[in-house]
Amino acid sequence: MAHGYPQLNTHPVGKKVQSIYENRLRLFLAEGEYKNINLPNFYNYESVSNTTNVKLDVYSVPDLKRPLFKDVIPVAKWRPTEKGESFGPSWSTHWFRIQVKIPDHWNKAKEPILFKWDLGNEGLIFLENGEAVVGLSGEERREWDLPAEWRDGQWHQFYIETSCNGMFGNADPNNNIQPPDDNRYFDLVSADLVWPNVNARGLHIDFWVIADAAREFPQDSWQKHKAREVANRIIDVFDPSNADESILKGREIAKEFIGANVDSHKVYDSSLPTFVEALGNCHIDTAWLWPYAETRRKIGRSWSTQLDLLKKYPEYRFVASQAQQFKWLLEDYPDIFEKVKAAIKQGSFIPIGGSWVENDTNMPTGEAIIRQFLAGQRFFEAHLGQRSRTFWLPDTFGYSAQIPQLCRGAGMDRFLTQKLSWNNINNFPNTTFNWVALDGSQVICHMPPDDTYTALANLGDVNKSLKNHKNLDITQSGMLLFGYGDGGGGPTKEMLEKLRRCRGLSDTVGELPRVHLGNTVDKFYDDIEKKTDGGKKLVSWNGELYFEFHRGTYTTQSETKKGNRRSEIILHDLEFIATIASLNNSSYKYPKKDIDDLWEDVLLNQFHDVLPGSSIEMVYDDAKAIYLEVFKRSEKLAHDALAALNIGAIAQSSEAEIISVNSMPWGRTELVEVKDPETLKGLDFAQSHKDSNLVLMTAPESGVAKPVAQASKNKVHKVTVKKIKEGVIEINNGRLIATITGSLLTGLYDSKYKREVLTGPGNKLVLFDDQPLNWQAWDTELYSLDTSKDLGGEDVEQIIIKDGPLRGEIEVTQKISEKSSITTRISLDAYVEPLDGDSSEADATFVQFSSEIHWYEDCKFLKVEFPVDVYADTASYETQFGIVKRPTHYNTSWDVAKFEVCAHKWADLSDYTYGVSLLNDCKYGHSIHGNVMRLSLIRAPKAPDAHADMGVHSFRYALMPHKGPVSHHTVRAAYNFNHPLDAFYVPRGNDGVEAATLAPEKVLHTFGLVGDEGLVLSNIKRFEDDKDVSRGDLPVRFDGQSVIIRVYDSLGGKARGFITSKRPIAKAFKTNLLEDDLEEVDVLTSDEDDIYRIPVEVRAFEVATYRLELV
Repeated sequence: MAHGYPQLNTHPVGKKVQSIYENRLRLFLAEGEYKNINLPNFYNYESVSNTTNVKLDVYSVPDLKRPLFKDVIPVAKWRPTEKGESFGPSWSTHWFRIQVKIPDHWNKAKEPILFKWDLGNEGLIFLENGEAVVGLSGEERREWDLPAEWRDGQWHQFYIETSCNGMFGNADPNNNIQPPDDNRYFDLVSADLVWPNVNARGLHIDFWVIADAAREFPQDSWQKHKAREVANRIIDVFDPSNADESILKGREIAKEFIGANVDSHKVYDSSLPTFVEALGNCHIDTAWLWPYAETRRKIGRSWSTQLDLLKKYPEYRFVASQAQQFKWLLEDYPDIFEKVKAAIKQGSFIPIGGSWVENDTNMPTGEAIIRQFLAGQRFFEAHLGQRSRTFWLPDTFGYSAQIPQLCRGAGMDRFLTQKLSWNNINNFPNTTFNWVALDGSQVICHMPPDDTYTALANLGDVNKSLKNHKNLDITQSGMLLFGYGDGGGGPTKEMLEKLRRCRGLSDTVGELPRVHLGNTVDKFYDDIEKKTDGGKKLVSWNGELYFEFHRGTYTTQSETKKGNRRSEIILHDLEFIATIASLNNSSYKYPKKDIDDLWEDVLLNQFHDVLPGSSIEMVYDDAKAIYLEVFKRSEKLAHDALAALNIGAIAQSSEAEIISVNSMPWGRTELVEVKDPETLKGLDFAQSHKDSNLVLMTAPESGVAKPVAQASKNKVHKVTVKKIKEGVIEINNGRLIATITGSLLTGLYDSKYKREVLTGPGNKLVLFDDQPLNWQAWDTELYSLDTSKDLGGEDVEQIIIKDGPLRGEIEVTQKISEKSSITTRISLDAYVEPLDGDSSEADATFVQFSSEIHWYEDCKFLKVEFPVDVYADTASYETQFGIVKRPTHYNTSWDVAKFEVCAHKWADLSDYTYGVSLLNDCKYGHSIHGNVMRLSLIRAPKAPDAHADMGVHSFRYALMPHKGPVSHHTVRAAYNFNHPLDAFYVPRGNDGVEAATLAPEKVLHTFGLVGDEGLVLSNIKRFEDDKDVSRGDLPVRFDGQSVIIRVYDSLGGKARGFITSKRPIAKAFKTNLLEDDLEEVDVLTSDEDDIYRIPVEVRAFEVATYRLELV
């Protein structure tokens, strides 16, 4: 019987040298020395660019303007152009008018005919009727499928708008986070008609994925060896002299490894369990290495491209965030916006995020974050018919401890980020978990295991999306976010093709986790909930998600941070005054649209590359202009509202009475600056100097502050200023005795509690070298702390500016370097014991430092420090609606990582009996280690803004000792420090004006809060959907007047109290942060007074919102 096995070995077979056969694979797709005989030479059948088939004209827009299609085409002055011409300079716009005629012998081709355009920059194709169809971006995206009806032998015309910047701006492409080159030019390389070889391109993707498997699969897996064998066999059969036939043979061989269905969405039809959910994502930084104006065009380019892909790939789902970007799309590209709406209705285009922009969460106030959600969710609801359930924040530099609570309050119980994968000290231990806020609220958080939001959809991305999952014992689902991002662009056709092959591979040979396309973000989280008993089985992480990287962003671009703080304060006060005016003057209309517009501008500048300081100089020119406009318009609106209450900024007569508007919910007594010294005549506690006029004002509660009367003289401790010796001055206000040697605070004695506050010189300026490893504007590193240079200050000349009795103040000017200096006014105000009826129980007095710095350094970091006589193993830092405790030691690597942290208006170091608070009016970077309290003042990075922070800056900070641990005294003092009282004037006596406006203390104190000390009434505003306020974008929900009042616990304990109203309340409701009613609450009245009371009870650090319907 014959057998197939030969008796003699006449053809010996050697064992393959695996490394050589594996290295060979890179040659087949390489466009190097073998290009002409390998696959890349056969991607196209033909390509033409001669004037017989392609004609080009150009119009270069002058003055770096960016006109829209409708504005530019009618006025364009066209001139002929051709391939090889260069266009620039950076940021300029060039419109191309293109005429094409497809060669006759191509018209029967089965393949789509393409137009290939490569100017090396970004562009957007428009049809002749102005319809935007697809974006272009140089290397990543250069081809457009021409309409099939253009195969008619006729000329057809279209346009391309191009912008002279790459996807990442105009820096060196090899180091794009450097300052941009303002004189960059781009060469027109391609303007070709292309007849593609679809099978050659298909084999390219087949081979790419199989070769990746050969390289990346485990050495002990049979699949790795099979992939290598299949890939080598494809190369062996390829014959450049018979390319079409050999390409088809290669594709047949590929099916052995990736299956037969990879050219269709049907590859995903199998019912086998899947582990990776892939979603297209186009993270567009709202500004970064390009200005806001360029982002508006990036949106049109990117999203039009994705709409085109959605039509071609039925399985594809694309997510997009940031309501601001949708609004810009609506304004600039209404045709694309309508297509987006249709795709949303179909379910393929998924709006996500629920916020106005993908904002920073470290520095904005809690109210600002609420407004991110309020503005974002309302836009999505009004224009897209839905709200988001997921807060989408993949690229922000750390996450506040209160985000889960604020998310839940805005209708979002899911959260997505991945940025903590960038930690440079500790690896974050979780992928899918419950993230718990300070008040106990929680959201399900997922961090895509591929550690990116811009995956290229390679085999390795799919593999990592499960194998890097850190909670596989609980859930086996990973999200893969793929698509070009940061600069926009999004997924490409090649990425979708690769994912099809990855799925085919998984179903055919295994080893790779099965990837799926076609589900939504909601479905992904629904499945997690279902598999984890509603999330109960997920591990928990309590408190902030501290990002161990980019710590310099708490300080860089200090003027932008100052603008942010000031804007938040101005809008707080504006809404308070406008609300009261709208309720008390029937001729005044609440300026809802104006306030919304102002908030949108402030929210825009809170984008996570703008407020943190990591953008190019052009962006900060934009931000500065925005803040100046916010200040100007807010001031006008505030004055209009005050005028409606008969309150003016200027005394209209000698009979005018000076007042201040206290927008804080507690009483306060403090000095107020007055422009006109004449208005101080006859006042008991006033002080005039050549540079300022001061009057001591008091407000027993929120509303109106008036000058302190002589009857309180025994409770006002005047300030004395005494020169102890040359270079040493003592300022004493009866509570604190500050000894100042040069510019240093060398002593601070608390007379009331008989304690020396300092253990060494305070107000000590320390200069650090600041040369991080990579990201200048973003980072400051541990080793910088080893380079500290004490700037001294003992010998600095002192000038006495004010010698009492209400303020003692000296001025010192200190040299920082040959280029930089700082002038600081150190002051102590009169100490005022609690006045009769003062609900603040004032115990706050502090040494204030008002500085003006001339800063011209190179990679330096300036901080100020105070060594205090307090020991505690944790320090307290104010965050949104609460306090974060952080270690003052370096016990673990997690502690070491927090060598620089973020705080808002104050940081505090206290033990049980005594403490010290460090207040500020515009700074965010802090560090408290051991007994040294540091405030970060200013940095000097040189990239991506070469002039970041150079110039003149002003800021204030203060050192406030206090009895016991941190308390409401610190919370209130910091609010007051950031909301200083201003002087206004009202008519004195009855001169025929309505009684309500003659008693501003009654009108302005319409609403109040009484109860536990930790309670704060943080905001008063009108309800979004009152009939007299509504803008009509969403339905009116109340046919009368109602008021929104926000309350929170600031100290960390359950707190009870009452909201009070002097206006009759018909009904009251507890609402969520979107102002949806949750439950009706009691309205209590008493026969003893005319006050209406609404009971309040909140958890530790809980934020509660109430809507009061007025009678």
